Order: sequence, then structure tokens, then C-alpha cells
Amino acid sequence: MPGHLTVRQNSVQIATVGLNHKVAPVSVREAVAFTAGTLPVALQQLRNLCPEATILSTCNRSEVYAAGADHLPLADTLVSFLAQFHEVRQAELVPYLYVHRDRDALRHLFAVTCGLDSLIVGEPQVLGQVVAAYEQALAASAAGTVLSALFRHAIFVGKRARSETGIARSAASVSYAAVELARRIFGSLRERRILIIGAGEMGELTAKTLLDCGATALIVANRTRARAEEIARRFGGGVIDFSRLPEGLAEADIVISSTGAPHFVLHASQVAAAMERRGDRPLFLIDIAVPRDIDPAVQGLPNVHLYDVDDLHAVVEDNLRARRSELSKVERIIAEEVDRFECRLRSLAVVPTISAVRAAAERVRQAETARGLSALGPLDERQVRAVEAMTAAIVNKILHGPTQRLKDWAASGCDDNDYLDVTRDLFGLDGSV
Repeated sequence: MPGHLTVRQNSVQIATVGLNHKVAPVSVREAVAFTAGTLPVALQQLRNLCPEATILSTCNRSEVYAAGADHLPLADTLVSFLAQFHEVRQAELVPYLYVHRDRDALRHLFAVTCGLDSLIVGEPQVLGQVVAAYEQALAASAAGTVLSALFRHAIFVGKRARSETGIARSAASVSYAAVELARRIFGSLRERRILIIGAGEMGELTAKTLLDCGATALIVANRTRARAEEIARRFGGGVIDFSRLPEGLAEADIVISSTGAPHFVLHASQVAAAMERRGDRPLFLIDIAVPRDIDPAVQGLPNVHLYDVDDLHAVVEDNLRARRSELSKVERIIAEEVDRFECRLRSLAVVPTISAVRAAAERVRQAETARGLSALGPLDERQVRAVEAMTAAIVNKILHGPTQRLKDWAASGCDDNDYLDVTRDLFGLDGSV
């Protein structure tokens, strides 16, 4: 059902404005990225501009979501906010932005949460990033009823896609492929000693992935020891000096190397010396660096198994093909959940009218109950409670039918009658409800 999610005078609008790796170069993405330090300030500013707002900012995207009454210029407000907050000329920013409204906004967020809009299809991190964005908006009191419902539903959709399809199965990045390869070789990684050479971004991601896969014996080596200690501390590993790599090779079962060195950091002679101390124990070397870290000549050594980035890319491509074959399944899930959430949103739109009807009825109940109690004369506390409960039950039973019919009408998607107008008129509610 395209277009605005309309429920007569209580129409609800959802809009998102943003950019990602598909439409904007990294220089532009950097210019409008929200950091941990700026995000709370940005959310506070958005609270003053939109009834509800949420920000999703990652290395590959910056998106702002807003919800409010249908007549509000939410999309224009979000575009202006992005430009002004980041001190970027709006005319320079607009060519890179996408704008989604209502059903398209729902579909976009669900696709993002399922990993369909990621650089690597189905990657797992984005679901956690959506959860974090929602929690941050809640902490800033920026997400209200509509966006809270939307983001909770998006998180459910992301989990459903991952449990019902193969969109996130198997490694789809070089670091993930390296860890998957290690798991294929050894099965459980719990009892294996793993040496990580290099403590840059790739080394850090590899360490995290290893930890998620059950590894417990991580050793980190880096030319800058402080950085190695930082990674080791974060992931519960140990540290070995770069100068003692041969000793690390003698003890490790798996070595994953990912430095930024322009030359080999492991030579055949070093590996050969380590193998003399290992006996018949095999050594698996996984080189994910470009340029390569490990001398290819080690492949000729007995019991040494070397895999480089080309080997891993083959694994990645196979897995990506498998993931892409699942796209149609995920898209069907997204279509189903967009329809489902639209129904829910229409139901949410009648809540203010239902609340106002009940509030008006409660005011009448309280006034008439007080008048009746006064006429009855002195009553004990038990008798007063009984009268209160009786009058409350009468009001609830009278309103139950009309309330349920309002909810059913909203969920049906009908917008060709005046249920809400008539309801407000019948109960004497003003037009602000």
C-alpha cells in the first residue's frame, strides 16, 4: 500500500534521509558521520526539530529517521539538520542523499537491518548497530512511540532473516574467511593456540571473530607493543614481543598475519627453525595481508600449510554467491513485515483518540461516582472500593466494543470513512486529539 500511512486526522509520517557507501565517496561520508561524542548532542538538537528521531551512523552510512504528523516537512527538516550540524553546504550534500518516506522508509530500514544494504551482503555487525542506535535514541528521549515500535520491529526482522535464511551464513569477508578456515581445520578453536601478527583494524576484527567463535588462547604480536597490549586486553589474550616471533611460531597451532608491512615479516628460515622445535605438529599459516606478510617459500616445508588472501577470496566469493541466492527469501520476509508493521502503525495512530475517549469517560465516571457516594451517606472503605470498581467496570464494558472496532478499522487500512471524526464528535473531543 504505497503512499502515506494515513489514518484521517491522526496520519503518521515516517521519513529517513541519509547516504551510504553506494551513493557517496568516503570523503562525503566522513563529513557527515556522527561520532560517539557528537551523537548525544545531535539527538538533543533533533528532539527540538522533530517529534521523534533516531540516528544510525556507521563507517558506511549516516542516516536520520524521524516520525511525526503527516503535515510536517520531516524530510526537509532532516536534510537541513544534516547540513547545518556538520557545517556542510546543503547544495553540496543533497546530490548524495537519498530520501525515503513511509513504506519506502520501512523497507529501507528492514533491508539495512537484514544486511542487504551492507558493503558485504548479510554482514552481522549491522544488526548490533541498529540496536545501539535505538538504545541511544531512547537514552536521549528522542525515540517515541512510533520509532520505538519501528526499530524494535526492524530488529525482529533482522533476526528473523538470519534464522530463516542463509543470508548470514559462512564467511563473507577476508577476516571472517580466515577464522572459518581455522575452524574447518581444527573444528573447535577452544584448545588451540592462535598467534595474531598485526594489531591494526584487520587484526582487531580477526581477534573479535576468533573470540566469538570460541577461541580462548590468543597471543598478539605487533611492532608497537602498546597497541598489541590494547588488543590483548580487550579480547583477553596475551602479548609476545615482535622480536620473539620464532618462539610464538613454535607454540602456536594457527598463525593469522595482517600487518601493513611492505615486506615479509615471516621468512622461511624462521618458520623452518620453529618447525624443528614442533616435532610432527602441523602449523597453519593464514596470510591476510596485502602485500603478503609470509614468504611463500614456507609452503615447501614439511607440515607447514600456508593460505594467502587469494585462497580466502575464493572462500568469500563462494559464500557471497550462496548468500545472494538467499536474497529473494529475505526480500519476501521484508515485504511481509512491512505490511505487518503498516497495520500496526495504523493501529498506533488511533491510540490518541482512544486514550482521549477513555479519559473523557473517566472524568464523567469520577464525577458521577463522587456525586453518588455523597448521596449514599457514610460508607466504609470496603463499600467505597466496591462502588468505584463497579462504575469502572461499567465504563470499561461500554467502551470495549467501540475501542476494538476503532482498532480493527485502523488495522484494515480503510481511509474512506470518518470513524475518527465521528468518534471525536460523538464524545465532544476537540480537534487537537
